[in-house]
Amino acid sequence: MPAKRISSTVATIVISIVAATLVAAPGTAFLRGLSLDVATALKWRLVAAIHENSPSPTVIVALDAETYRSPPFKGTPTATWTDEIGHVLTAVLRGGARVVGFDVVFPTTIEESQIVFENETIGSRMRGFDRNFLRALASGAKEGKVVLGEVQHGDELIQPTPGQRAAVGQQNNIRSLNVFTDSDGVVRRIPLTLSANGKDVPSMALELASRALAAAPQFKGSSVDLDGYSIPSLMPNTMTLNFAEGSNDIPTYSLADLRACAQDDGAEFFKRNFANKVVLFGSKLGLEDMKVTSKRFAASSQPQAMERCASDAAITSPLANGSMAGVFVQATAINNLLRRTAIVELSDRARWLFALAAAAIEAMAAFALTPLGVCISFSVLCLISGVATAIAFQNLVAFPFFEVSLAGFAAIVAMTVFRLFVTDKEKRLLQRVFEFYLSPVVIEKMVRSNKLPALGGELREITVFFSDLAYFSALSEKLSPPELVALINRYLSELTEVIEAHGGFIDKYIGDAIVAVFGAPLDDPRHAESGVRAALSCCKRLDALNAENRVANGPILAHRIGLNSGPAVVGNIGSRQRFNYSVIGDSVNLASRLEGANRQFGTSIIASETTMTLTGASFAWRELDMVRVKGRAKPVRIYEPLAIAGEETADQIARTANYCDGLARWRAGDFASAASLFARFAETDPPSALFMNRAHEKALAPPPETWEPTYTLG
Repeated sequence: MPAKRISSTVATIVISIVAATLVAAPGTAFLRGLSLDVATALKWRLVAAIHENSPSPTVIVALDAETYRSPPFKGTPTATWTDEIGHVLTAVLRGGARVVGFDVVFPTTIEESQIVFENETIGSRMRGFDRNFLRALASGAKEGKVVLGEVQHGDELIQPTPGQRAAVGQQNNIRSLNVFTDSDGVVRRIPLTLSANGKDVPSMALELASRALAAAPQFKGSSVDLDGYSIPSLMPNTMTLNFAEGSNDIPTYSLADLRACAQDDGAEFFKRNFANKVVLFGSKLGLEDMKVTSKRFAASSQPQAMERCASDAAITSPLANGSMAGVFVQATAINNLLRRTAIVELSDRARWLFALAAAAIEAMAAFALTPLGVCISFSVLCLISGVATAIAFQNLVAFPFFEVSLAGFAAIVAMTVFRLFVTDKEKRLLQRVFEFYLSPVVIEKMVRSNKLPALGGELREITVFFSDLAYFSALSEKLSPPELVALINRYLSELTEVIEAHGGFIDKYIGDAIVAVFGAPLDDPRHAESGVRAALSCCKRLDALNAENRVANGPILAHRIGLNSGPAVVGNIGSRQRFNYSVIGDSVNLASRLEGANRQFGTSIIASETTMTLTGASFAWRELDMVRVKGRAKPVRIYEPLAIAGEETADQIARTANYCDGLARWRAGDFASAASLFARFAETDPPSALFMNRAHEKALAPPPETWEPTYTLG
């Protein structure tokens, strides 16, 4: 294996491993979280909900804005709501609820108030205020159907009042409401157990789910089983929440409506809506217990329209501005447990392997493809990763979307740097060196093909450009060799710049002559027009160069250009040992002959009829003559391009019209009239002077009747 291939293979392996390790290491938990958020959003937006038509096993009784606006709750502190909550709790239990949990904690009671009112504390005056609530709690707890919540807040444990704790039998029916919050402040997981007095105690969600299933959780080391369901846990005793189970998944009832319903003997209503349900009492206000979850990038949802008992007030969405009330986090966890839809998160090793595969693919793409190809490759990787994320999440697996995408991007950057400073360094050096000998276009074509050039060619429609300095021998006698070389180099550099600017390819330099091609190696449907524009621009550039030479007392240059369009063989031509990218064919020979024809006519540019025809009306032309060149039996009409159409001068227009009339008289054999017409511009127009002399000669010695108005070039 060549050394370069070995080094590139090693670089690909190293770059892939490093990129995968950087984005999938244990310390990149934030990427794991972002991938989970993206998966939730994709599932929410793109895939139909798993339980769209399945009733939620969990419902919520909400202390919501409606409750705060409705009597008797309006204007009273929540500590005084216990009696009303007790009535609703009793109605819910009588309606057949499997178990009731409290996501709201009442840590104080009005019965314990020490505020003095009329020489007596309010607490003593309100003794027995919580009686109905405590009785409801005790009755439900006795049947194992009521669980109160508590919250560990820093070093402080927020618990229900002592009376409430006693009513439910102390810690047997009190569970933690705490959830896990990631370093970015997002709730994605919930604890399944917490340690208390050396024992693993179920969290609120696990406790309510186990009671609803009438199955105690089984603790097996760091894992938990519930009724035969092995709860997936990436971290010991935790569960990753699935917030994408449906846009209308958790029915929500207002406490105010249920309180009015309980007073109106709405027993049937409670049976219809709460039988066999897990019920959660909790606050649902925009300023209380709001949590940002992995549902933060998902669209906001409106819960399903629930049956109302005493009023028609609307229930607002639990999700707003990317956050939701904490009670919905607990409800989601319970539903995940009962439906067995908790999310499986991949291990760090699996994440690393996916990232490694993506990095390897993109590293190879960055090494082998063009920048556009790399962009397309990375876009395809992201698309496939997004589809895989949605499909995996549909099957309850969190695919590492960000790890895969970032690993691929990191590999692209690293491989690009490697190519820039290592593998492509020699290639760029060779390109820079060979650009002095070959057209950059040809070099780029060879580099893209990734093949060595070989003998062979193809037939192409092209325009050939021949140019040569006039009076070169005289210049050679006047200038020293260094001065001559400097002059020629500058002249060739100036014209080469013009030709390449118009899309031409420099085939070769022959002393002071230039052979260029338009239409190869790159296709140019308007090759004839490009060639003529280049020729006119070369004349202007030479005029500018002469103006500088006049100021510096340098030599004044003149050149001749021949243009012809037609088929020619283009390709690598030469021997097996050495060859050039060049053109050959009759079209090339004709262009060379037309360059030489400028000597006869005293012009700077002559083009064939084919070139003139292909350019259409893009230029102002003058037909010069019909000539027969060496090696061709058929005569050729030749033309002089004067200027871009619309830019010709009044003198050029008048001179061309006069020349056209003179040429017509010449071809008709009216030599005296032709000589008279050509004489009008003979002093300033060399072609007119040439034909004036020819016409005089023919007038003095008329040609035979078989004469043809065709001139044979020497």
